[in-house]
Amino acid sequence: MTVTTPPTRTAERALAPDLARGLMLLLIALSNTAFHLWRAERGPSGWQPVDGSWLDHVVQFTMITTLDLRIYPLFAFLFGYGMTQMYLRQTAHGTEGRAAVGVLRRRSLWMVVIGLSHATLLMAGDIIGYYGVLSLFLGWIFVRRSDRALKWWIWIGVAQTLLFTMAPFVAALLRGDLGSMGDAGAEPGYLAYGADEESWSAAAGTRVVTGLFVTSAALLSLVGGGYLVFLLGFWAARRRILEEPGRHLPLLRRTAVIGVAVGWLGALPAALAHVGAVRVPDDAQSEEGALTVLREVTGTAGGVGYVAAVALFVVWWTNRPGRRGGTAVTAVAAVGKRSMSCYLTHSLLFAPLLAAWGLGLGGQLGSATTALVATAVWLVTVAGAYALEKAGRRGPAEALLRRLAYGARTASARTAGSTGAGAGAGAGAGAGTGIGAGAEGARKADAGASLRSPR
Repeated sequence: MTVTTPPTRTAERALAPDLARGLMLLLIALSNTAFHLWRAERGPSGWQPVDGSWLDHVVQFTMITTLDLRIYPLFAFLFGYGMTQMYLRQTAHGTEGRAAVGVLRRRSLWMVVIGLSHATLLMAGDIIGYYGVLSLFLGWIFVRRSDRALKWWIWIGVAQTLLFTMAPFVAALLRGDLGSMGDAGAEPGYLAYGADEESWSAAAGTRVVTGLFVTSAALLSLVGGGYLVFLLGFWAARRRILEEPGRHLPLLRRTAVIGVAVGWLGALPAALAHVGAVRVPDDAQSEEGALTVLREVTGTAGGVGYVAAVALFVVWWTNRPGRRGGTAVTAVAAVGKRSMSCYLTHSLLFAPLLAAWGLGLGGQLGSATTALVATAVWLVTVAGAYALEKAGRRGPAEALLRRLAYGARTASARTAGSTGAGAGAGAGAGAGTGIGAGAEGARKADAGASLRSPR
């Protein structure tokens, strides 16, 4: 008889993955503010507003450079990392490989259900369902593969990503007409999120269509190499890079410096064009335009670079005499352990405050003030997660997902902590918020209205 291993105790968890997830949720909250500014004037990209004060423009420039299309690759990496952690732990305790994959499969299926429910009720750009679909297939295909096969598929993913995203960009560059890519006249994708609907039911109708499209687009992203960042997470987890960052300092330093530099430089042209510092054709700035393609490709490097930077911080902090700021680090890591619960809480607070069907503040605020709201929402989740950590309790969404994946008896076998994958699955199965865009690196399909998962 095969016994399924229960979730990991808190003491067994490594700090770096949870801390990265906790910080990631702040960045996701900030990046998602653009969805809620439903009365703002939009630029050619259809996302970040172009109106507002000089402070609003500073915030828009910063978000385009450092956040948009950079945070979800971070999440996707952590998602893949957590999936592999979960699988390896199961098999190390005697669970058969097929049974361990079965647990991952059940988690993935329930993530799709939770994600679609979230999309319908509150947030059309939900990524829980999106990554549930990806993990359903990637876990089945890759988690039991050999290291050699995994490396081959990583390089294949690199080739696919370059082929499907950079080929049109290079062709337009060689023609000397970057404006030939994209269509600034296309319907802005933010309209598909329903924040401007004054009726909740009308907004829900828009959201469910968008949520179904975004979730199903996960499979299309695989064609463009959308699995690449996941597999990098698989590879890193097999080497325990985040559990033992002190043993991988040269790799982490190179990844942090090069990844963050590539990520920021790749987004800089779009940010400069957005604030009017350089003149670029509107089509090149559109969702399918050359500058957006460049941002997406370099965003993968930026997201992985952020993970490496957090791991380096953990090494520095754990070796620092006195370890000042321990409460803050513990609180942010507590958010990472409960990433799905905190991600859902963002929507519970954001939507009623900002949507037209709620208080409608999204029609009154600018980019800077909405960023303050996002930070406040994140701090609320930090306080809640820290309270749960001190009480030794999981987040409600994590507890529910474990119960569904493991069964009531096994899931309650241990009451402290949450699985390394779970935190990721908090918003993504095991990787971290369980929330992100390994898939974001890959292009999303277009369905009339140009749709993308949360940025």
